[in-house]
Amino acid sequence: MDEPILTIEEREAINNGRWFSSLSPSLRHDILRCTYVKRFKDGDIIAARGDPAQDWIACARGAVRVSSTSVTGKQITLTYVEPGIWFGDVAILDGDRRTHDASAHGDTTIVCVSRDDFRRIMTQHIELYEALLRLQARRIRQLFSQVEDLNTLPLRARLAKQLTHLVRSYGVPPLHGQPEAEVRIGLHLAQEELAQLLGASRQRVNQELKAMEREAVIRIEASGLVVRDRQMLARIAESDN
Repeated sequence: MDEPILTIEEREAINNGRWFSSLSPSLRHDILRCTYVKRFKDGDIIAARGDPAQDWIACARGAVRVSSTSVTGKQITLTYVEPGIWFGDVAILDGDRRTHDASAHGDTTIVCVSRDDFRRIMTQHIELYEALLRLQARRIRQLFSQVEDLNTLPLRARLAKQLTHLVRSYGVPPLHGQPEAEVRIGLHLAQEELAQLLGASRQRVNQELKAMEREAVIRIEASGLVVRDRQMLARIAESDN
């Protein structure tokens, strides 16, 4: 069987990633020529907690659900990796095992660089060391911001910030006949999954979503969420009351 190759849209997602696009052309070339493609169906396991790190990975299509399991056995979603984002480098760098489970959310395509190729590229491109430091620093800043929000912002503001992020990452043009100002969130999340991202109960998230719908900020549909008023959503996200 032939190995799968990236579609034009998938390759563009990788090349246009904020971090990857900042690398020099020679480094991008050497990374891409070592990659191989894998495709997964919704719910398929990509990597499991405790596994040895075999690959450095980037999402090219769909989303990668990063989760952990509590002591009671409940699975908790921590984040969704969007197209253009690289992950899995921490375990390769420190030689330890994977810290979380990663699974496909919807039909998902990833590209992988083997551990040996990753280390070889690092020896050939000193630039990659600094680039990875910047990548880790950005992740740490995001983590600090999330912890601060969790402890200082009301759920309404945290929900608005999360929806704003999803619009940036997964916003798609409105369907035919819908107002042009509306943006549909292409990543379909159940309310329980959204609640896990926010550290809240599904019931409280449902209440806030219903309130935003009454205020004409969003519209809740069977296929997902539609943001009707991005400016109002941004004002809610900035509110700490």
